[in-house]
Amino acid sequence: MQTIDLTGHFLIAMPGMEDNRFVRTLTYICKHDEEGALGVIVNRPIDMRMSELFAQIGVETSDSELAERHLYFGGPVETGRGFVLHAPVGEWQSSLAVAEGIALTTSRDILDALAKGDGPDKMMVALGYAGWGAGQLEQEMSQNAWLTVEGNAHVMFDLPAEDRLEAASHLLGVNYRFLSESAGHA
Repeated sequence: MQTIDLTGHFLIAMPGMEDNRFVRTLTYICKHDEEGALGVIVNRPIDMRMSELFAQIGVETSDSELAERHLYFGGPVETGRGFVLHAPVGEWQSSLAVAEGIALTTSRDILDALAKGDGPDKMMVALGYAGWGAGQLEQEMSQNAWLTVEGNAHVMFDLPAEDRLEAASHLLGVNYRFLSESAGHA
């Protein structure tokens, strides 16, 4: 199977998605190569706020708006680890530049900076990530599990979480509510 590079793209879970962890999800792919893919689900807020994360790592913030922001379920892999999707890229200890000024950072220095008001302009913090082995994502796409469209910072950072899936599907010219659970093959 031919490897494609979906780095910087959204994966839109098709309505027939069989894996409950990914039903109605919008995943931003941060790395995709011949070894596999890594992405972060961007539309699943969890019942945990930044204030709780800061308390766990011993950081204080006076930014009440930041403290009240929800964390996200980023995927089923390494759910105890934080992943910060952000723009602009900046210079952090452990970052992966993704696309168009967007990066994924896993080092604590970005959380310290956010708490002090020195972090990136746009960000979301996820616990865990979604991962695929070599060829696995391509196989799932051939089985019509996902639609894909180029990622969009506005959709990811500016819209409420519950509107992101529909907005990403509109980037394709598709109304998500009208997608069928089954797909035909010619």
